[in-house]
Amino acid sequence: MSNALETPTIRIRGLRKAFGDKVVLDGIDLDVAPRTSMVVIGGSGTGKSVLLKCMLGLLQPDAGSIEFDGQDVLRMDRREAEAVRARIGMLFQNGALFDSLPVWENVAFGLVARHKVSKREARARAVEVLAQVGLAATVGDLWPAELSGGMQKRVALARAIAARPDIMFFDEPTTGLDPIMGAVIDGLIVDCVRRLGSTAVAITHDMASARRIGDRVAMIHRGRIVWEGPATALMDTGNAVVDQFTHGSREGPIQMELRR
Repeated sequence: MSNALETPTIRIRGLRKAFGDKVVLDGIDLDVAPRTSMVVIGGSGTGKSVLLKCMLGLLQPDAGSIEFDGQDVLRMDRREAEAVRARIGMLFQNGALFDSLPVWENVAFGLVARHKVSKREARARAVEVLAQVGLAATVGDLWPAELSGGMQKRVALARAIAARPDIMFFDEPTTGLDPIMGAVIDGLIVDCVRRLGSTAVAITHDMASARRIGDRVAMIHRGRIVWEGPATALMDTGNAVVDQFTHGSREGPIQMELRR
């Protein structure tokens, strides 16, 4: 268990982002403690992906701060910010594998491009991490198009952990998978995060997935975090907005808002 006095690995304060007149993030505050997994939930269009993209540096927020180990990445120069983000492993929603590269080169891509590892070392590491996600070394010579959806997701996870990141992001990790394969992927995510001792942030619509991979859960609604607590309490938070969302209820404050 993390010490309550530890500096959060990720600390977000007052984060705002708008696209024209549409305010997506309206003052997000969120802490992610070291070596814990935080899952962010919320309806479509509520800003989950925008939040993730701001943390990754793919979007520039309009206001606020994003700290990694107490250092605000938004106030760093480009080289410093890139060094911080080099610590992050990312599992994209649809895998985002390169069709023109064999599996092992997909897995080793970041090692070669960012960490300047030799191709021989990179291939050995690719085989190692493929084994960690339950794939044989021979899979490394296949092309992404030859893989099933579940295998593609495993390869994408292998790529995310190849550089042994201490921070990991997961974007809808079970999207497009059947319930059994979704549970398998979640189990692999938990195993990988624990093995590396990483701090993780995931976004998902899948409540079963959220409870499997999260130590804590936060919900975004109307651009703000409206509840944050242990994953074990997710299905009975006492918060009407959260409970309506997690139980998929037709009636409740979210629907009433849509009727205006």
